Amino acid sequence: MKLIVGLGNPGTEYETTRHNIGFMVIDELLRRTSAQDVTKKSFDGNTYKSKRAIYLKPLTFMNLSGKSISKVKNFYKTNDTILIHDDLDLPFGSLRFKLAGGHGGHNGLKSTDSSITKNYIRIRMGIGRPENKGEVSSFVLSSFSNEEQVCLDEWINNAADAVEEILLGDWEKVASLHSIKKSKCLKN
Repeated sequence: MKLIVGLGNPGTEYETTRHNIGFMVIDELLRRTSAQDVTKKSFDGNTYKSKRAIYLKPLTFMNLSGKSISKVKNFYKTNDTILIHDDLDLPFGSLRFKLAGGHGGHNGLKSTDSSITKNYIRIRMGIGRPENKGEVSSFVLSSFSNEEQVCLDEWINNAADAVEEILLGDWEKVASLHSIKKSKCLKN
């Protein structure tokens, strides 16, 4: 059984932010499956179980995501973890796949790496980067632009399709079929 984790921050004020794209993909996957809510207070996250996977939305805030991931991973004794997260280093709408690697300054990845090691599949969803380096924090916690919102459903669906296919087969083959360099939906 695989553990599928979407990174994000809890609370309605964060629901539509760039940092919560992982939660959005988990929501789409849950919409598609008959996963049962198996959340326990000790998990520090919303947890759902289907025949093939455990789905997790950590409620510890981004900086402590690894705490929740580790608890669920240990409880269900899962070996394989797939983590869906926002990535500043990729253009908006891109979709990339990676096994292990560095955290690139992403606090959710730092926390995960220190809690369960770096040996997990990453689904990197490009959110672009602000023009000013000093605006990174406010940028990741901002909502998508109107132009970007037009592309969100298709992008989230592509990521969810990839996760479903990874559950059935070879993640590297899925990665080669589903990688997106940048959104074709945007006009620029």
